[in-house]
Amino acid sequence: METIRSKDGTPIAFRRSGSGAPLVLVHGTLASHVRWLPIIPTLEQKFTVYAMDRRGRGESGDGAEYAIAREAEDVAALVESIGGEVNLLGHSYGSFPVLEAALLTPHVRSLIAYEPPPAPVPEGVMNRIQALLDAGEREEAVLTFLREVVRMPAHELESYRKLPAFPARIAAAHTIPREYYAADNYRLEPNRFAHLKVPTLLLLGGDSSSYFRRNVEAWNAALPNSRVVVLPGQQHIAIDTAPDLFLREVMTFLSEVGQG
Repeated sequence: METIRSKDGTPIAFRRSGSGAPLVLVHGTLASHVRWLPIIPTLEQKFTVYAMDRRGRGESGDGAEYAIAREAEDVAALVESIGGEVNLLGHSYGSFPVLEAALLTPHVRSLIAYEPPPAPVPEGVMNRIQALLDAGEREEAVLTFLREVVRMPAHELESYRKLPAFPARIAAAHTIPREYYAADNYRLEPNRFAHLKVPTLLLLGGDSSSYFRRNVEAWNAALPNSRVVVLPGQQHIAIDTAPDLFLREVMTFLSEVGQG
């Protein structure tokens, strides 16, 4: 792992591999760079892949105060350190820093965002998750989040728990509340992005919950140069459940924008 310093001095770690146009991968809630490992071998055949650990997990540091703006600065710092035009891919919560970073640096060539949050949370769920964290029940906090917030189907959750990245998700359990509240308070303001001409691909699972569809439609309406691609039969983690389909859409898009 290599490290750069963000604007506030926080060390941000990333894994670099492959060759070709730069592609930065930004994971979602509970993840680390490990969540991308199964698909990196395919991506690195055409791209120099930078898989980062977002602040507060993995080998990255953390700041005294948390905000999506700090996360955007982390991504922008990595982009600036790479030099030249860079492609950004964000999954779930990782879509926020990817989008916001595009306003901080002129070196973003293209954006890909897969199902940005927020998701509606039943009353009391976040309090229960916090209580589980306070009691040291990190795995149960993660499972509660996946079942009741992400609404992951039981069969998908069972497979998910067997993935190599699952231990890293337990290690990042403490970041659930802060990211939930940050996402819940985030407001997509179209006027801020009116002049953002960066080509943007918005990915949506064909079987995903209606709130993800509404989020993607809102982003598509707000961004001047975006389009939506639906992944048939998929929900929030096609990266794991249909990697060939996910990769095909990502690489097709990047090829169309001249970066693959």
